[in-house]
Amino acid sequence: MDINTKKLKKNAFRVTKRRGLTASRVRVPGGHLKTEYMDIIRRIADEYGDGTVHITARQGFEIPGIRFEDMQIVNELLQPVIDGMRINQPEPGKGYSSSGTRNIAACVGNRVCPFACYDTTAFAQRIEKAVFPNDLHFKIALTGCPNDCQKVRMHDFGIMGMTLPQYERDRCVTCRACINFCKKKSVEALKEINYRPSRNEEKCIGCGECVLNCPMSAWTRSKEKYYRLTLFGRTGKRNPRLGEDFIKWIDEDSIVKIILNTYEYVEKYIDRGAPGGKEHIGYIVDRTGFEEYKAWALKGVELPAIAEVNQTVYWGGVKY
Repeated sequence: MDINTKKLKKNAFRVTKRRGLTASRVRVPGGHLKTEYMDIIRRIADEYGDGTVHITARQGFEIPGIRFEDMQIVNELLQPVIDGMRINQPEPGKGYSSSGTRNIAACVGNRVCPFACYDTTAFAQRIEKAVFPNDLHFKIALTGCPNDCQKVRMHDFGIMGMTLPQYERDRCVTCRACINFCKKKSVEALKEINYRPSRNEEKCIGCGECVLNCPMSAWTRSKEKYYRLTLFGRTGKRNPRLGEDFIKWIDEDSIVKIILNTYEYVEKYIDRGAPGGKEHIGYIVDRTGFEEYKAWALKGVELPAIAEVNQTVYWGGVKY
């Protein structure tokens, strides 16, 4: 069967090693879905695939062993999953209209984890609605706290939850629990001054250990949600590196705006002749300079008053 592999990949199918067979990629923004959709995925795998499903590194599903001639049937069967995950789709019944922007991954978040500072799934789904479909090669990941279970510093955009600890002096009994746990499990941002805990604002990473371990609830989480935004971590053959901090104490609206601005920046500067027709964002920034990227990224962004912006970002990592 003659097949247009470029069109196949854009439709979220994979070119595989076995002639005439492909694999369907199923998006699960935030990594959370209802079990009823797993029944649909199982049916596709059993009836049109090889009876197996691969859980991808980005928290989606990949169904291998699908014949080229069955792709349209698979797309139709996937429609309830696409609808249920509320994924933007120009043509219902045609499957996914793009695969460039990868599935947005997230840790379990504060729906389950006591350490998480926010609902990672909800924010991932919000970003999904804003950016997908798009053919540009973006990788976005979210983690609920500085424990970074999702390894967000290995992505183009890493979104790490923070909380601004609120201290009520009248509830404090000077037990030092917050100070001890901040020293043992975090960055030692608290110390005792005049028998009361004092927070070093520059050192605090917003992890919430003081909140979790205060027996009197003298420390509480801030009503406002804050984040640490890291940029342009990457794996791969050429110059793998960890993402670096761009902005601390940033809000959700600003993060979404910066990501959308980055799509515009990439459209402007991407090398269309790059292998596979894609170029990682970090390489583009290396080429244009960080100052040019920052001007695009912050266009129209209204940051919170407490936001801390790194004026220049330098990346380390392996060099070949």
